[in-house]
Amino acid sequence: MSKYRSNTCGELRKADVGRQVRLSGWIHSVRDHGGVIFIDLRDHYGITQIVIDPECAFYQALERWRVETVVRFDGVVVARSESTINPKLATGEIEVKATDMEVLGEAEVIPFQIAKDDGAPEAMRLKYRFLDLRREQLHRNIMLRSKVIAEMRRYMTAQGFNEFQTPILTASSPEGARDYLVPSRLHPGKFYALPQAPQQFKQLLMVAGFDRYFQIAPCFRDEDARADRSPGEFYQMDVEMSFVEQDEIFEVIEGLIADIFEKFSGKEFSRPPFVRIPYREAMRRFGSDKPDLRNPLEMIDVTELFRNCGFKAFAGAVAAGGVVRAIRAPKVAGKPRKFFDDMIRFAQENGAKGMAYIIWTGEEEKSPIVKFLDRQILDGLKAAGGVEDGDALFFLADEEKAVQKIGGAVIPELGRQLGLIDPNVFKFCWIVDFPMFELDEETGATIFSHNPFSMPQGGMKALEEQNPLDILAYQYDIVCNGIELSSGAIRNHQPEVMYKAFEIAGYDRSVVDEKFGGMINAFKLGAPPHGGIAPGVDRMVMLLADEPNIREVIAFPFNQQAQDLMMNAPAEVTLKQLRELHIEIKLPKKQEKPQSAEAPWN
Repeated sequence: MSKYRSNTCGELRKADVGRQVRLSGWIHSVRDHGGVIFIDLRDHYGITQIVIDPECAFYQALERWRVETVVRFDGVVVARSESTINPKLATGEIEVKATDMEVLGEAEVIPFQIAKDDGAPEAMRLKYRFLDLRREQLHRNIMLRSKVIAEMRRYMTAQGFNEFQTPILTASSPEGARDYLVPSRLHPGKFYALPQAPQQFKQLLMVAGFDRYFQIAPCFRDEDARADRSPGEFYQMDVEMSFVEQDEIFEVIEGLIADIFEKFSGKEFSRPPFVRIPYREAMRRFGSDKPDLRNPLEMIDVTELFRNCGFKAFAGAVAAGGVVRAIRAPKVAGKPRKFFDDMIRFAQENGAKGMAYIIWTGEEEKSPIVKFLDRQILDGLKAAGGVEDGDALFFLADEEKAVQKIGGAVIPELGRQLGLIDPNVFKFCWIVDFPMFELDEETGATIFSHNPFSMPQGGMKALEEQNPLDILAYQYDIVCNGIELSSGAIRNHQPEVMYKAFEIAGYDRSVVDEKFGGMINAFKLGAPPHGGIAPGVDRMVMLLADEPNIREVIAFPFNQQAQDLMMNAPAEVTLKQLRELHIEIKLPKKQEKPQSAEAPWN
């Protein structure tokens, strides 16, 4: 028999009754039933109940034990009586009557409970993350993540893809987010950057002739946290393919997602082929390029109906070049006035000057603005919105971009308020035909809107002849339930087309040669047409685990301030380390304090 165990704590069944066994694990909970002690012993695999009679030699030592102490028990498997079977446990038909024990790792008083949720603050959970990971739900999430990644690897390998690793220390490049920089000791004043994505390297692998690549890739971006975005680092399944068009990439990724969600979701999900929605259509209908298709609500253009109406606020907005959009809210006629007031307040909190509404009760139209509208307009609105008795229309009027932004917030909130979003369904869609360029809101300059390495639709001809803001790119996102899972593109593999695209975005040839020299030089030596995508592992697992926050599916996440409270990172370093890197720190005046003394081991 092994020194520590003959079986795991999730393994024993009724067929094992009578066996002499050895189990090791953590004390999950302790119960005293009239002198007989019952201990739930937990390990990675499950829980087994241990029974300790008062006559056991080690019984008195129980007073010193605390939950989460690591203990080895020897004992005999016995069947539980019919009335004491625990159907919630896989081992619930048996228990182990202890005959010997050994403390393997004594625990001090733990800062929060493991066996139950005691509402511990997030900062404490992150500081003691190794304890938090012992909790059943979080432990299950991390195991789900492991299984999903293993299945991704299996599927991609079966599809003829090969996994390669790309550098972590690389050069900084303008890819949208801030880089994490790493100073070079051997080259004073110069810095490496941690990759925001393996973008250039995976394209170079295609130029090198490897045809089909994938990698479970760590990516690093110095950006703020969100519920669906971890600050600092994240993982994606990076994919690149040669001699393909957009549809061939879609086919591979749809097959992968169907495989993963079939095996791990336990819910209904969209089957391939997924719905495709052009970017501009998505913004017009949903006010977002990440629509949640579980929600049936969308914006309807009713601008022309208000162009010369008596409601001056809307007529004035239209005359100024703005738009009016309506959102149908089904069966809300019986809602109290507070519902409508709260929705207006929500719209105002998201930038609206106001939000009007009309309710069709079946007998009349109710609204503060009805008196300004004639019968022809009211009937036109009802027809345009597909309104039935009991429904209402909410209205937003402003310049188009503002209406899209506000509507993009109102639609999901209204869907939640009305219970229209089914939590037991995953709905996927592709957002396609992104604009190649957009205007910088602060400077008015033309900049890349999505990915600078994308092939413009129409190639060089489009770049030379079209208004840059009208040029579409072979760029695409895959979205599930309002969450972007992945971005990708057919790449621009032609040097002259790339030079021209970057010129439009304000970069001359020398900048392209300096920042992307490795890739542009490679393209000059024979590059195949290629494209790729990179589904986010963290976000996919977050959806599968039904977790609202991405930190719940990452073993050791940062907090919202990009700090690791457990390892105390980021942290100050010694003067010796700074001198080796030829770096002098100048803190903002409010934060100035003496630099730390050199550690004795340096």
